[in-house]
This record gives sequence, C-alpha cells and structure tokens, in this order.
Amino acid sequence: MTVRLLFLLFTAWLTCGLAADPAVTIDTPMAPPEWALLERQLIKANSKAADLFADRYLDDRGFLLHTPRWGTLDGPDDAIEVFYNWTLFHTIGGSDSVLTNYKKALEGHYRQYGQMRTKLTKLAENGAHYKEFITQSDWFHTGEGIRAFMFMGLSDPKDHVLRARMTRFAGMYMNEDPEALNYDPDKKLIKSIWTGSKGPMLHKATTYDWVGDPVPGSFHLLHNKAGRGKLLNLNEYYPKMLAHCKDYLDSVGDHPLNMGTTGLGVQSFALTGDAKYKNWVVEYVNAWKQRTEECGGNIPTNVGLNGKPGGEYNGQWWKGTYGWNFTIFDGELDEIAHRNTVMAGSWPGFANALLLTGDQSYVGVLRKQMDNIYANKKVENGRTLLPQMYGDPNGYFKNGAPSWYHYTPNLHTDKLTEIYFWSMDRKDLDRVPVKGFVGYLEGKEPEFPVQALRGDLARVRKLVQDIETDVTTADTRLADYLQAFNPVQHNALTNLTMGAYLAGNVWSLHSRFRYFDAERRRPGLPEDVAALVEKMDATGATLSLVNVDPVQTRTMYIQAGGYGEHRFDTAVVGGKTVTVNGPLLKVTLKPGTGTKVQFKMARYVNPPTLVQPWDRAQ
Repeated sequence: MTVRLLFLLFTAWLTCGLAADPAVTIDTPMAPPEWALLERQLIKANSKAADLFADRYLDDRGFLLHTPRWGTLDGPDDAIEVFYNWTLFHTIGGSDSVLTNYKKALEGHYRQYGQMRTKLTKLAENGAHYKEFITQSDWFHTGEGIRAFMFMGLSDPKDHVLRARMTRFAGMYMNEDPEALNYDPDKKLIKSIWTGSKGPMLHKATTYDWVGDPVPGSFHLLHNKAGRGKLLNLNEYYPKMLAHCKDYLDSVGDHPLNMGTTGLGVQSFALTGDAKYKNWVVEYVNAWKQRTEECGGNIPTNVGLNGKPGGEYNGQWWKGTYGWNFTIFDGELDEIAHRNTVMAGSWPGFANALLLTGDQSYVGVLRKQMDNIYANKKVENGRTLLPQMYGDPNGYFKNGAPSWYHYTPNLHTDKLTEIYFWSMDRKDLDRVPVKGFVGYLEGKEPEFPVQALRGDLARVRKLVQDIETDVTTADTRLADYLQAFNPVQHNALTNLTMGAYLAGNVWSLHSRFRYFDAERRRPGLPEDVAALVEKMDATGATLSLVNVDPVQTRTMYIQAGGYGEHRFDTAVVGGKTVTVNGPLLKVTLKPGTGTKVQFKMARYVNPPTLVQPWDRAQ
C-alpha cells in the first residue's frame, strides 16, 4: 500500500510538473509575409553555401587548404576565424551540416597547426597549440580565433569534448593549470598581454613572436597596400612584416583585451552551473571596474604587476601595446598608425559581468568612458569629431601633460548601440543613430527587415560566385585569405529573430530571444518557422511568428535570452494573456498560421545556462 501510494504521488507530481509548462497554440491563418519567406530563404541559402565552402576549402582531415604559418598577421587565429559565425548561425536554425563541418574544421585545425614548427620564435617550436589552446598570444588575436568555439555550447551543450575544453581553457585563467599561471589572485590581474597554455610572457616580446618564420613561396598578403590579387614573395617581403610589429614588444602587465577571457568563464558557468566560474569573472571584472574609477572613468590600458594602473610605466595608465597611446610607425605600410584596442575586450568583459549578475553598474562603466570621450569632442564644419587616442603621441605633450588626440569622424556608434541594448535606458538611445535595426525598432524604418534580408541574400550570392571563380591554390593562400570567402551571413537573422545586436569580437550572446525545435530536439527555429522581433523596451518585447508551411504543424520553445537569463512574466497571444513566470514558452503553430506575441519580461534576472528546454527540471 505504501509503495503504491508513493508511486501515485510521484506520478501526480510529475504530471503536475509537466502540465505546468506554459504553452500556447497558434491557429490563426496567415499568408506568409515577405520577410518570413526571405528569412527562410536566407537560412536555407546560408546552409547550402556553408556546405559549398567546406567542400571547396576543407580536405578529408578537416585541414583548411592554405599554407599554415605562425604569427598574428596571418596565423592560427585567422585560420579558424574563417568559420567565426558558423555555430552562431546553427543555433539560429542552420542545417546540421553547418555544425558538423565546423567541428570537422576545428579538429582539423588542432591537428594542422599542431604539426607546424617555428625556429625564430619558441612560441610555436612544438606547434601552435598546447593542451589544445594557443601557447601564448594576445587576446585581440586569440579572441578572433575563438569566437565560433565560444558559441558552440549554444549548438551542442552536451558535447563532452566541448565541456572538457571550455573548462580546461577557463582554468588556465583561474590558476587551475600549474603550467598556465596567467592570473594573480592577490592583485586580481592577468599578468601579461601575452598569455595562453604556456602561461604569461613576463618579458618583452620579439618581432618573431608576433610575425613567425618566413616560408618559401609567393602569397596573397592582405595586410599590405598591394591588396588582394597580387602575389608577393614572402621571403622577400618578410622584413616588411617584421617592421609592422617592431613597436609591439612591451608585454608585461594586464590590458583590457584580457577581459576577453571572461567569455571562457561565462560559457563554463553556463555549461556546468559551477559557481567558481561566475565568481572568477565577477572578481576579475570588479578589479577592472575599480581601476577604471581610479583613472577618472577611463579604462586603463596597462595595469602593472603591482596591481596599479600604469604600474609598468610610472603610473601612466594610457601606455602599453595596443594602449590609448599606441601611436606607432608601421614599417610595413610606411605610415603612422593609431592602434588603440581598449574597447575590444572591455565591452565584452563588462557585458559578461552584467550577464552573470544583472548589475547595470557594469554598463555604467562603459557609459562613463563614452562620456569622457564625448566631453572632448570637436565640431568642425558642422561635423563632430571624437578623439580616438590619449597620451603623448611620440612625446608631444601639450603643456607637458597628456591629452586627447587623433580626432576622426568615428563616433563609436556601435559601442553606444551596445550600451543601449544592454541598458534599454532611453537616455542611452539619445546618442545612438536611429537608423537600421534601431530605426526599425523605433518605428522609423518599417522596410528594414526586408531590406536587410535581401541584402544578406545578395551577399551570399556574391560570395558563392567568388568561391566558384576562385583560382587560388593552397600554396598561394595564407590563413587570412579565406576569411573574405566565408559565405554565411548572420547579421539580419540575429537582429530580426533574436533581437540581438552583435558588434566586433563577441564571445557571449546577448539577445532577447532564442528558439528550440521541440520535435527535432535541437536549437534554432523549426523548419518553415520565421520569427520577427518588432519592438523591444526595458520591460517587454513584441514578436511575430509565422509557420510558412501550409501542411505541417511545428512546435517550438521560445527562450527569454540567449542563456535563459531573462524571464517572461506574461505573453499576450490572440488577445488572451498567458502567465509564464519563467524563461520558456512552448508554442505550437498550426499549418499556415501566424500571430503576434506580446511579452512582458524582466531582464538579467536568471543565472545563464545552456541547458536545453527538454533537459530542464520539471
């Protein structure tokens, strides 16, 4: 009797849990709008084009058909960066072959660059990777090469190899690997701009570290003025490549580029739920937050091993390789170059802390940085110019003090737009151009979805033509050459389906929505389903859903946020209000139907997770 009672109680609990799943059925007939047909066409075209690219440029081993070389100009990060958006596209709804081919390319990449050897630098004397991670490099380049890997958990969170690698790589920045003690837990800093599986570089780099060895042959060298289409003998051109990096040698101390490492912590936390990853990210970003306050709201580009801003430069926080003051003479281009990368790691880093905590003060750090830059703007002939650099260019102080300099029309609109999407503060919108995706959400450009989708389809067509007419061979291509042939176009899809705005190097998905195919049990929009984000504000969003198939019913889950970090409070469907009170809504779309769904929601209130809907506890 007792056993039977327990069984009945368990069954009742389970049934109750399943029944509690909020779900709606859409049965309102709708002729497919143009945007919906274009969306499905773009997903199909991207998938087929990716297959074409893989067939053309990957061999049976997964090796990229090019000439491998160590270096930051055209080295290992560039080779795998060729596939930078494939996993992101798969999680939107790309074909299974897109993910399969990326995995093939990744495994081939590890083997291909594991076989490479250098003589002029020790960094790759036994291969470019150790423990499957770059031996030592800067996170401008490491970050470029790791983007698709960072998004892989969105596609396949149960991949045990992915979990092992992601947590191992994160551990290299949490001092869990005795051979990679990149982090100082007392000073809460990463010790060098050069880090990796071999630990931090605590001495000056050499130009050979940056450039690698020459290799025989003539190649399409894209980072020079000759440009695409002109073959240059690498041995003859090699001194120019060294001259490109002659001023890049300072390495010791932390740099905001290193905040890119927080992406490893975010993904590891989302994969495992282990709080140590969250705690490390928050600890590290909080240290940057404090140091930025010490510099008047300016993110320092050198933190010394003593933990102080500018600690390697007598307190001059604007110094350092890739720093505010990194104005150099590029001996390859024979011209002055201004290469400040302060925003490349800091924007993703502070946004990752927001993702983990929901604390908007991290966005406040970025807002204050932009305030400082805009406070020093100039207006010339009716045009606003902003300083891109700070410090003492070539020693030329004004009145013996550092100053803002190198004024250009670059208004950092992409960074301001990111701030707005993270904060949803209407005051932040005041500095954002109300055009494109933002203009569409504000009701100013209703034609944007169709135009954006048509534009991406045109780009796919053009790139497929480029692939089919490409006459280069592997022995004339270096790693960066094939990046321009990657046919997968994701911008319109990420904007329109997920409400995401992704600029620059991105390692975490900040979005309002994500989708899962309930029948196929995989991420992405189900076949023949299209989604359009029509409005977004701080407390809600409106989404249109269409099943363009007149025959087949489709069932899906809509998730609040890329990692379920948001919460749906209610959803209004067909005039009826459904209480959700969680990150998931199950939707069944009858054949040839569609409707708008109006969500009330709270943002950044749940811990991010990569657990898929069918694996969540009921």
